[in-house]
Amino acid sequence: MNMSKKEDPRAIRTKEMLKQAVIELLQQGIPAEKLSIQKVSQQAGLNRTTFYLHYEDIHDLLRKLTHEIVGEITKQIEELMQVRELSEKSQLIRLLDYLYNQRQHLLVLFQKNDFEEKLYEQMKRLISVRRENSVTQTPRRDIDIDIKTASLVGIMMWWLKRGLHYSSDYIATEIYKMYR
Repeated sequence: MNMSKKEDPRAIRTKEMLKQAVIELLQQGIPAEKLSIQKVSQQAGLNRTTFYLHYEDIHDLLRKLTHEIVGEITKQIEELMQVRELSEKSQLIRLLDYLYNQRQHLLVLFQKNDFEEKLYEQMKRLISVRRENSVTQTPRRDIDIDIKTASLVGIMMWWLKRGLHYSSDYIATEIYKMYR
């Protein structure tokens, strides 16, 4: 028998409305540190009392939203680590497509400066696992993994912030050329 409580669909919808309000305010150029419960509630079409039913304060909302987004990115990268039939380039395109589709949510992480660090950690894991599973064994040099990870993350960050006019396929091709 499952003893876990199922969350009320209205509560889920309300939390989504508050999260979406944060994203919309960030898109309007309001810095994360300038967000207030009043602004977020008003943007969501809710009152402050409703906000407090779900979150302690604005930092609690941002922390939970960040945790949720990083969790989704982690899940996506872990799924890529399990896929054996896709080429490295196809895996990279899949990851880039995912990041592109999530770019609005990533604004939250850009504001908190957590995203680059979290992406670095996940990409380093992916590169390490790919190297361990590689048919052609290369010596495990941590500096080599760190350099590749840093360059990949740098390219991805540039693409998400300023280069979205390039397709994920084009970016993956350019990255792939660098490491051949």
